[in-house]
Amino acid sequence: MTDHTFLSLADLLEPGDLVVVNETRVRAARVVGARTGTGGVIELLILERLGDVTWEALAKPARRLRPGVVVDFGDFRATITDGPEEGRVIVELDAADPERAIAERGSVPLPPYFTGDLVDPKRYQTMFAAAPGSTAAPTAGLHFTPEVTQRLEESGIGMACVDLHVSLDTFRPIAVEDVEDHQMHSEWCVVPAKTAEAVAETRRGGGSVVAIGTTVVRALEAMADGAGGVEAGEKRTDLFLKPGSEITVVDTLVTNFHLPGSTLLVLLAAFMGDRWQEAYETALHRGYRFLSFGDAMLAARAGT
Repeated sequence: MTDHTFLSLADLLEPGDLVVVNETRVRAARVVGARTGTGGVIELLILERLGDVTWEALAKPARRLRPGVVVDFGDFRATITDGPEEGRVIVELDAADPERAIAERGSVPLPPYFTGDLVDPKRYQTMFAAAPGSTAAPTAGLHFTPEVTQRLEESGIGMACVDLHVSLDTFRPIAVEDVEDHQMHSEWCVVPAKTAEAVAETRRGGGSVVAIGTTVVRALEAMADGAGGVEAGEKRTDLFLKPGSEITVVDTLVTNFHLPGSTLLVLLAAFMGDRWQEAYETALHRGYRFLSFGDAMLAARAGT
């Protein structure tokens, strides 16, 4: 195992390889308002849009919320229509343009272990961020800069994108003793036709598909065609990759160092096999930083 700066990524890959990134943008999804009638402070973490005015959210505190409760955020209101269930509620937003209302009133939700505030919230967006849809950043993409992508291009390494809406279930802890009993809730993912074509071309040329982050692995493997390629399209996926799962599209993975007891670490074990333990022990010994704003590792799929 060797140490490198991220600028060396192009040197560690081969001409003809394909780097795939997640272009999702983190929504300013944390909004704080007052419960009408009592004035109690209610915080909602907007998870995703379910319909024209219907959204799923994580409420805090959720225990006394019931259908019919209205929360006033100043510029708009939210009416609880279902829940709470494990802190989740379904709400109807009373706003002419809900996305704009959330963006203007909300703040970007940072990981719970992060203390303080970011001077520039853009630090929690990747350079590829496009349409909003996620409640957390695909953090492996935070390492990229224009210089990194320029070096990849100059080295004959292609780039493509997917869009997986990172939601609560990507990073919530596993609460059961047996991994097999963990239930993944679904997240929306999109594989554009250009990306499917790029993967097919990479396969024909003998190159490797390099996923930037575990969310890219989930998106590509959720759309796998069974022959090493992917099908273009969009759908909800509850794919839970764990040891024994078949991985046919992604050959190489760039990923940050994750918390124990997370689905992300289970995915890494599925991808690397037992070598993930050696990698983590090495990272700890050499002083690598963990979690969202930490360092990254470049790993090959077990058996390749």
